[in-house]
Amino acid sequence: MKKTETTVLIIDDDAEIRYSLDRVLAAQSLQVISADSGEQGIETAKAEKPTLIFLDNRMGGISGIETLQHLRTASPQSLVILMTAYGTAQTAIEAMKHGAFDYVLKPFDLAKLKELVSKAIKASKDSLSTEDVYEHLLNSSDYAEGIVGSGEKMQQVLKQVGQVAASEATVMITGESGTGKELVARCIHRHSHHSAAPFHAVNCAAIPENLIESELFGHEKGSFTGATEAKAGQFELCHGGTLFLDEIGDMQLPTQTKILRAIQEGEIQRVGATKLKKVDVRLLAATHKDLEAMVQEKTFREDLYYRLNVVRIKTPALRERMEDLPELVDFMLQRLNQEKSTVTAEISKEAMDLLSKFSWPGNVRELENVLHSASVVSKGKRILSKDLPDTLISDIEKDQRIKDEDLEPLLQEKGETKSIHAEAKPPSIVNLPLGNIDQQVNFGEINLKNEHEDSISTAPSSISSDEGFDIAYAHARKKTDRNLIETVEKEIIQRALKECGGNQVKASSLLGITRATLRKRIDVFEIRY
Repeated sequence: MKKTETTVLIIDDDAEIRYSLDRVLAAQSLQVISADSGEQGIETAKAEKPTLIFLDNRMGGISGIETLQHLRTASPQSLVILMTAYGTAQTAIEAMKHGAFDYVLKPFDLAKLKELVSKAIKASKDSLSTEDVYEHLLNSSDYAEGIVGSGEKMQQVLKQVGQVAASEATVMITGESGTGKELVARCIHRHSHHSAAPFHAVNCAAIPENLIESELFGHEKGSFTGATEAKAGQFELCHGGTLFLDEIGDMQLPTQTKILRAIQEGEIQRVGATKLKKVDVRLLAATHKDLEAMVQEKTFREDLYYRLNVVRIKTPALRERMEDLPELVDFMLQRLNQEKSTVTAEISKEAMDLLSKFSWPGNVRELENVLHSASVVSKGKRILSKDLPDTLISDIEKDQRIKDEDLEPLLQEKGETKSIHAEAKPPSIVNLPLGNIDQQVNFGEINLKNEHEDSISTAPSSISSDEGFDIAYAHARKKTDRNLIETVEKEIIQRALKECGGNQVKASSLLGITRATLRKRIDVFEIRY
């Protein structure tokens, strides 16, 4: 048998199964080797290092699952597909838990089997490729603050942190959920004069209204049912340090009043107490809500709003700083390795491209969850596109459709298009300047005449590709003795723009280039249309 670069090992004690699989796989130009037991399969895998292994679950001798465990050491790069006639929950769980790429039920569905093989081979090539990997961008010292991003928007946030950290000003941090507001608050504390004292974060939205006052200000013994002993609140516990009130927009008006007093007077009163206590606390607050609108609606105290909003820092949404995505991914994968004991340390360029196309409504928090999920699903040290959640892929497709729909009315306003979804119709008159082609050539309905007639009224229908390129080449050579490609490129762009009615979106799609590239070509060639 002719040696191919892709080897498949079949481990099964059933000779008929081995024979059937051999015929199917060999027909796919794959080199097939086989073993009739788990023990023999392990030795063969160790020697041959196959790309793919088909492994029967129930065999004489050691079981398929036991064999699978040994194969992880004998040939760690091989992808294993477990074969079983019993599609039980236990089988599926055990197979995937011990590192199987997938499992397949007997008797085989031929179409699904071929699809699975193709998928496994592609995954193997992607996982072993050294060219399709997104390079590491960060060292451990680069993310000591926990805030990642060298883009302009995040750098502006860091500048603001540096400006306010040394002051005692109250800071309001705004931004969508998942954008890292607490990280910014912790960074301010870390670089402030309060850094040696405690930092406490309180999520105002997560504490019931009847308990939040006690949580913030403390209570005395017997002040309410269940208060069996006195308890200090967060303001007291943070004395000399920083208290971060997250989602303060969810706080009710009575509690807002007491927060205002704590800020103005530096005093708090425990629930059930008669005396006031002095506290020295740097207050930071955050919300994803529109506090200005809440002030107008009388659901947030205006005086408290102005007390909190001395300095405002807005954390940008992830979709607003996609230039930081590679750094964020690198940072999160390294952190997952440290905190979750994952082995995934790389991501393929294909997977990164998919991540860059998503709008990330859940922002950085959602990105971290997706990467954690992909790291768990991944069978190696690299996240591939197949490892990303199916919901993410469908959402990306949905996002793209929405973007196209949103773009359409904008382009209509500019007079660039009637519909970006409508197919461009070929022009009724196709101009083909023929230069000094002396002869008259007849191709079906086409009548191409001499240099005195540079246009035809009937669109070509039966001209061959070679003949068409001959005509185009002759015309280009008439125009220039050098820079032939540029001449042809200019002509093609001009005709594409004309065919698309000046619509750059359609023309760039027709040409197979981005709109930005098309605009550059228009400027370079000084194209007028």
